[in-house]
Amino acid sequence: MEKMNIPWLILSLQIFIFFSLNRQLAFGADTVSANQSLSGTQTIVSSGGHFVLGFFKPGNSSNYYIGMWYGKVNQQTAVWVANREIPVHDIHSSELKVSNGNLVLFNESQVPIWSTNISSSSNSVVAVLEDGGNLVLKDGPKSSTPLWQSLHHPTHTWLPGGKLSLNRRTNQSQLLTSWKNSEDPAPGLFSLELDPNGTNQYFIQWNRSEQYWTSGAWDPQTRIFSLVPEMRLNEIYNYSYVSNENESYFTCFMILLL
Repeated sequence: MEKMNIPWLILSLQIFIFFSLNRQLAFGADTVSANQSLSGTQTIVSSGGHFVLGFFKPGNSSNYYIGMWYGKVNQQTAVWVANREIPVHDIHSSELKVSNGNLVLFNESQVPIWSTNISSSSNSVVAVLEDGGNLVLKDGPKSSTPLWQSLHHPTHTWLPGGKLSLNRRTNQSQLLTSWKNSEDPAPGLFSLELDPNGTNQYFIQWNRSEQYWTSGAWDPQTRIFSLVPEMRLNEIYNYSYVSNENESYFTCFMILLL
């Protein structure tokens, strides 16, 4: 595998044209509510059409996954996968729906194989796909407080607004993990995570044991990682590194250019 020197490339956003046909949910609908579900070729689309959520099949694989992909890119490019380790085979009898306050994926046997897994008993929970690529679970469509959000549970792609973090109380990392291969989104050999030893740098690890690449330490003056000088050349992202007694995390946001 070719050595990756600039992992920030996964943040790029491409704009092309996308057309989507939806058989039951209205075209452009961005919400799954308690009386709706996704199955077959049904999708939800963010309000500006930038992201789509539904079942997809990577490459020539016979397996299907619930995932999110760019809505305005010619080639379907997945950026988030829910059931990356447990695929389904019949998308017409499998469904993604709100159940007992959670967003849950049921396979063809109606067995739950993935869930947002939060403590919620509300009957008004909805899942909304936002235009920044964030799938948000909240208590009612007008609620501004997320119960769960995909940006805090990335799989293999780091989108603007997402966090790669280390919980300093539990020592648990929120990391990115490569696919096994182009047709299998199950976790592969490479991961990107904040150093669990407490230093303010990121490691790409092979098989969770051997260090493959490091960003170097965060420099608060230049606001870049010391071994990633290319960050200076990128003027469309605003980077931020935060560290306190509870957590450390790195995030970025796109700068709107007028």
